[in-house]
Amino acid sequence: MLEHSMFERLPLRSQAETLAKEGTLLAQRKFNSWTVKLYTLNNTFVELWTGEEAQVISTFKTSASAVAVLEPYLGEVDVREVLGL
Repeated sequence: MLEHSMFERLPLRSQAETLAKEGTLLAQRKFNSWTVKLYTLNNTFVELWTGEEAQVISTFKTSASAVAVLEPYLGEVDVREVLGL
C-alpha cells in the first residue's frame, strides 16, 4: 500500500496509473470542458481532472469533510443504485 505522501511525490503518469490500479472510483462529473473523477486511495480523496490537452490530479487535505468533498458530485450519483434499489 502506497502512503499518501509518497503518492504525491510520484510523477503525474505514475499517479494516474496508481489511481487506476489501486484507487476506488466513487463518482464522476463534468465541469466546463473537464471530466472530473473522484477516487479514494488509502483513505484519501483524490480527483483526476481530464481536459482536452491536460490532466491534473488533486488531493484533499485530511481536514476536509467528506460532505464537502462529495457535494459537487451529488447531482451525478443515483442514490437508488448506491442503495441497491
